[in-house]
Amino acid sequence: MIIAIDGPAGAGKSTIAKKVADSLGYIYIDTGAMYRAFTYELLTSSISLSDIEEITKVLEKTDIEFKNNEIFLNNLNVTNEIRSKNVTANVSVVSAIPQVREKLVYLQRKIASESNSILDGRDIGTVVFPDAELKIFLTASVKIRALRRYNELIAKDKNIDINEIEIEIEKRDKLDSSRETSPLIKATDAIEIDTSNLSIDEVVNTILKLAEEICENESL
Repeated sequence: MIIAIDGPAGAGKSTIAKKVADSLGYIYIDTGAMYRAFTYELLTSSISLSDIEEITKVLEKTDIEFKNNEIFLNNLNVTNEIRSKNVTANVSVVSAIPQVREKLVYLQRKIASESNSILDGRDIGTVVFPDAELKIFLTASVKIRALRRYNELIAKDKNIDINEIEIEIEKRDKLDSSRETSPLIKATDAIEIDTSNLSIDEVVNTILKLAEEICENESL
């Protein structure tokens, strides 16, 4: 089974997807981390994000994989590095590049084809796996998402400003929803869950129940 979880930044996709994957024994594929990893590669290589020809060359030599829920870029563990403010500020631009999406979608499908998988991102249910057996669209208010991101980052950086985070999230939402290639939209057959006033466990249990119902129907 393929479970697709889409939604905007800070809706809780990664945290929830990991817990669902653990409960079901599925492979978890953090597609957002893949785009972050490639963004990190471009930034550390000082490649202009407008130089499509050079970006395409780098893509051809790029390998991204997951090992024990950590992400590796060309055999280098970059799990922590991809969460930097610089990567966060530029990942939407990189994600909108058609050549980048084509390569990473190929890798996502390749990884997911090996086992039951759960993927989270912004176009999983619409582009990557439009035939996924279960599609979830997670959302939450901008203020709630900003607070979550703030709590996540404050331990690493005491100078984090929650107002700046809120502005960044609004900007990210606009970029993700308006980009020409694979914009953030809810699949017509996706089940929407507003996580604003729900605990992580409540959302996880809701998805597990939906997955269980699908498995029961398929076995009939």
